[in-house]
Amino acid sequence: MSTPYVEIGRSGQKRRTLDALVGAAREMVAAGKTPTVDEAAVAAGVARSTAYRYFPGQRELLAAAHPETALHSMLPDNPSGDPAERLDAVVVRFTDMILETEAQQRTMLRLSLDPALPGDDLPLRQGRAIPWITEALSPLSGKMSETELHRLVLAIRSAIGIESLVWLTDIGGLSRAEAAASMRWSAHALLRQVLETGPPHW
Repeated sequence: MSTPYVEIGRSGQKRRTLDALVGAAREMVAAGKTPTVDEAAVAAGVARSTAYRYFPGQRELLAAAHPETALHSMLPDNPSGDPAERLDAVVVRFTDMILETEAQQRTMLRLSLDPALPGDDLPLRQGRAIPWITEALSPLSGKMSETELHRLVLAIRSAIGIESLVWLTDIGGLSRAEAAASMRWSAHALLRQVLETGPPHW
């Protein structure tokens, strides 16, 4: 695997350039725009030829601009061993992040449905929340099969996130606080159902 461009040579300056490009792209995404590499370069004050060394195309730029890109876990330090408590911690943090970055999340949702942007580079097409929920429910790994646990994770993911927020607020008419509470309740209801009646089967 080749070494990323940002890690070669003057890595400090390159990191600042990368941060400037990503920051500019995030501001445009928050405004509902779909920035190209050229547009991000102009906004960041970076030469276009330099910008393309970091992002060969628009998809790579948009993936880097997503608010969730740098997160690897949503569990707190020294998390509980109880799956319900772990899940609650992840759902609360995930929901808070969705609310704090709602404009960007809505733009990314729209882009993920755009057939003009093929491939799996966009974060919403990668299922980034799946590993976070799986990690939260890891204490259940010895109590159900990998397939059963994955089905539970998918069910919980379907009840939280920007897709659910959009439906609950735009269609359901809930406030954002009510929508967040609904998503939290749904996640716990799904876990409770599994703990009381057994893993999902379909």
